[in-house]
Amino acid sequence: MSKILVIEDDKFLREMISRKLDKEGYEVIQAVDGEKGEEKTKAEKPDLILLDLILPGIDGFEVLERIKNDPDVSEIPVIILSNLGQKSEVERGLNLGAVDFLIKAHFTPAEIVKKIREIM
Repeated sequence: MSKILVIEDDKFLREMISRKLDKEGYEVIQAVDGEKGEEKTKAEKPDLILLDLILPGIDGFEVLERIKNDPDVSEIPVIILSNLGQKSEVERGLNLGAVDFLIKAHFTPAEIVKKIREIM
């Protein structure tokens, strides 16, 4: 069973995505901020990370940079899932090593699962 870490501070969205992934047969781990997300990445070594950018504490860009600079977890694919969608933010996320950048408002949970399947 593939393990997915959802790093998202919005409780409603985090739980909605987690329920959908759970129904699809994924093991889901949740983190509510950047620090916990980074800790759980190192402790759990998920198969994929869904990462919000606007987080309390360290933001998603910082989390992504730390993950990609850590040889133990740098190979884990990261999909950014954010309300930020400016070209500069998308480019920054992809340049830091994200495999995809999804804008929350444009994707349903089912479409997010489809993206995860494509990447895994």
